[in-house]
Amino acid sequence: MAAILVGWGYVLLVAAHSLPAQSNQGKEDEKISLNFIGFIKTDVFYDTRQTVSIREGHFLLYPKDQLLDPEGRDLNARDTFHILSIQTRLALKITGPKALGARPTGYIEGEFFGHSDPDINGFRLRHAYLKLNWQKAELMVGQFWHPMFITESFPEVVSFNTGAPFEPFSRAPQIRFTWTEKKVSLSLTALAQRDFASTGPDGVSTVYFRNAAFPELDFKAAYSGKSFLAGAGANLLKIVPRLATSTGYQANESVTSAAGYVFGRLKTSALTIKAQAVYGGNLHHLTMLGGYGVSDIGDLPALRWQYAPINTGSAWVELQTNGSQWQAGLFAGYSKNYGARKEIIGPVWSRGDSIDHLFRLAPRLIYNAGKVRLAQEIELTSAAYGPRDLRARVSPERTVTNLRLLLAAYYFF
Repeated sequence: MAAILVGWGYVLLVAAHSLPAQSNQGKEDEKISLNFIGFIKTDVFYDTRQTVSIREGHFLLYPKDQLLDPEGRDLNARDTFHILSIQTRLALKITGPKALGARPTGYIEGEFFGHSDPDINGFRLRHAYLKLNWQKAELMVGQFWHPMFITESFPEVVSFNTGAPFEPFSRAPQIRFTWTEKKVSLSLTALAQRDFASTGPDGVSTVYFRNAAFPELDFKAAYSGKSFLAGAGANLLKIVPRLATSTGYQANESVTSAAGYVFGRLKTSALTIKAQAVYGGNLHHLTMLGGYGVSDIGDLPALRWQYAPINTGSAWVELQTNGSQWQAGLFAGYSKNYGARKEIIGPVWSRGDSIDHLFRLAPRLIYNAGKVRLAQEIELTSAAYGPRDLRARVSPERTVTNLRLLLAAYYFF
C-alpha cells in the first residue's frame, strides 16, 4: 500500500511540475488534465444460508447445496452477517495533447477488494487503459471490462456481483478497435486473462490461456439511438489444460469454445429497461456457470485427453425508475446448465457442475441526496442441485434458496 501511495504521489508531482510550463505557452490543447474520482461504499448484509461467494461473502454467486450431518440436519442452513467497505474505489482520468491525429485519454482505477480472500482489503487494479479517439474510430489498449459486459447496459443492482453469475462479469487486458458510423458501431477485441481466469487441472489460473498462445476474440455490433440500444456479439476462446499426460508424454490437446450474446436497452421518461442473453461453452472466466470435461482418453502409453465444453444459457432483465432522488429497481435472472455435446468420461472442471439451473429476483430502493446515496436490496437466489449424467447435465432433485438483505451507504467524490 505504501508503494501505491508513493507511485500516485509521483504522478501528482510530475503533473504539478509540468502543467504550469505548458499553460505558460498558451496552448490550451497541450494541457494535461488530471481528475480524481471515486466513492466510499459500505455494505451491510445478512444471508439466510451459507453461500458460494468471494471475499468473505461480499460477492455472492448462489447458495450452497445441502450438507447433511448424521442426523439429517443441513449444515449449510445457517445464516450469516457481515459489514465490509472493500468496494471503496479510487480512479484517475487523464487527458492530454493530441497524438497520432487522435485525442488520447487514460484511465486508472483500483479498489480495496484484494486479489484473494487472504488479501482482502488489499488494493488491486480494476482498469488501466489508453484510448485514442478519432472522428469515427477508437482504439483502446489496456485492462477494461470484457466486451460481453455491456458498459452501456448492465445491471445496476446494489450488490457488488452486478448480476453475476447471470451477467458476464470479467475484466481483462485487451486491445479493442471500435468503428462508429452514425448510429451503428462495430468492435473487434483481442483479450488475455488476468484476474478472471479459466479453470483446469491446476485450479483457476491464466496458464491454460497462455499456453494456447492465441488471444480470446470477440466481435460485437450495436445500434443505438437517443433512448434505444440493441446489439449482438460472438466470442471465441481457446485454452490448453495441460502440457504433459499422466504418463509423462507431451500433451498438445486444447479446448475451443464459442459464445453468442444479444443485449438491449430502452429508456423512457419514467423507466429504463435492460436485458441480455448469453449462450456458450466454458464460461467460467466470465464468473458464470460452466467449464469443460474430458470426453476421450487415448490409448496407452500416452493416455492423451480430448475435451468438451459444458454449455450454459443465461438471461436477465432489469427495470429501474429514472428519478433523480428516489429510484426503484427490479432485477430478474435465470441460468441453466445445458451440458456437453459429447459424453464426459473423465474429470470435470466447471463452476456449478452439480447445478441444473439458477434463478434470482432482486428488488431495490435507492435514495440520493447530493453526493450521498443510501440503498437497500433484497436478493433471493435459488439453485437446483442434483446428480450429473454422462453429458454433464444435471437432474434437479432439490432446490435451495438464500435470501440476502443488503444495506449500502455511498459517498461519491
